Amino acid sequence: MITYYTADYIIPVTSPVIKGGVVALDEKGLIIGVYHSADPQLQDKELTRYEGVLIPGFVNGHCHLELSHMRGKVPTGTGLPKFLSTVMSQRVASQEDIAQAMIKADQDMYAKGIQVVGDHVNTAVSAAVKAESPICYHTFVELIGFDPAVADERVDQARDTEYEFEPQRTSITPHAAYSCSKKLLRSLSDKVDNKNIFSIHNQESDEENKFFRYKQGAFLDFYKENNISHEHVMANGKNALQNSIQFLPEENRVVLVHNTYTAPKDMDYVTRIGRDVYYCLCPKANLYIEGRLPKVQNFVLSKQKLMIGTDSLASNDTLDILEELKAIHEEFEDLSLETTIAWATINGATALRLEDKYGSLEVGKTPGLLLIKGLDGLSLTAQASVQRIV
Repeated sequence: MITYYTADYIIPVTSPVIKGGVVALDEKGLIIGVYHSADPQLQDKELTRYEGVLIPGFVNGHCHLELSHMRGKVPTGTGLPKFLSTVMSQRVASQEDIAQAMIKADQDMYAKGIQVVGDHVNTAVSAAVKAESPICYHTFVELIGFDPAVADERVDQARDTEYEFEPQRTSITPHAAYSCSKKLLRSLSDKVDNKNIFSIHNQESDEENKFFRYKQGAFLDFYKENNISHEHVMANGKNALQNSIQFLPEENRVVLVHNTYTAPKDMDYVTRIGRDVYYCLCPKANLYIEGRLPKVQNFVLSKQKLMIGTDSLASNDTLDILEELKAIHEEFEDLSLETTIAWATINGATALRLEDKYGSLEVGKTPGLLLIKGLDGLSLTAQASVQRIV
C-alpha cells in the first residue's frame, strides 16, 4: 500500500523546497515518489495532509549511548578537564541502571525523529540495545591511552570490542588528541583499512590548544589528578587538531566533533593537507560544558561540511536534534532552515557512508519522514516541535 503525504512545504534536502509538495511511501517506508502539488500523477490519489514541513529523519552525528545513565550527574559550566574527571569518577553504575537508561534514550531519540546515530563506545554494553533498535547505528569504538607504553594493548582491546557490533557499521577511532599518544595513533593507523571512519573529539576546549602549544593550562591538573603521565609530550606551538590528524592515514575520512575552539587557520590546515573531513557540531553540549558555541559563521564562510550531534546525556538534558538546531538558530539568525536541515540529515548520513538509504527524501531511500510543526513559514521558532510520521 502506498500512502501520499503532503504539508505546507517539503524539504527533500538534495533538491529544492517544494511548496505543498507530496511524498509517497510504501508500507516499509520506501519512498516511491516525490511530487509537486500539480503533478498529474496525483490526480486520483488520496492525500494525507499536515500543517508544517515534512523532512527526512535526522542523523545524530555524535552520541555516547552508554553514558545515558549519567543525566544530571555532572554540573554545567565546569570546563572540559573538570567535566572529564567527573565522568571518569561518576560513570560506574549497576548493569540494570545502565541498560534501562540506554533503552529509554534509544526510544526517545527515535520518537524525536532520529533515524541514524554515530555512537561512541568504550565497552560493548550498548550492543544489545542497538541490535533491537529501529535506529541505524554506526558505532565508533574509542581508543584512549596517553601512555605510549599501552598503545598496542589498547588497539587490540578496541578490536575485541569492535567484534561485538555489526561489522559493516563499526569503526575504531581515537578519542581525542589529549587522550591518545602519537604511538597509539600510529599503531591504529597500521591496523585499520581505508574504509575505517575516524571520529575525534576536537578542540572542545581552548585548554587542549594551550596544552599542546605551550604545555600549560588546566589539562596539567587533569593529568595530575588522574595519574596520567604527560612527560612524553613537548610544547610544539601547534593546536590540538594538528597533534592528532597528521598521524592518521591520509585516505581515511575524519569526523571532527565539537570544534568549539577551531579557528580558520585550523580549517585552512585541514584543507591544505587535503583531508576528507566533516565537522560535527554539538551546540547544547558545548553550552553545557564550556558555556559557548563554535563560531559557526567561520565554517559556513569557508564552505566546510557540517553535521549535527547531541553528545551524551552526561553533557546534555536531551538527545534531540531539533533542540540542537534551535540553539544554533538562536545565536546565528542569518542561517536558513534549509541549510541547517541539510547539516542534520544528508551531511551526517554521507559522513557515515549511509547516504544511499538515509538523509534525504529521494526515490528508493528509507530515510523516515518527520513533520516539523510550529514554524514561521520556513523559519525555526522556539515553539517548533517534531512529530515522527514514518
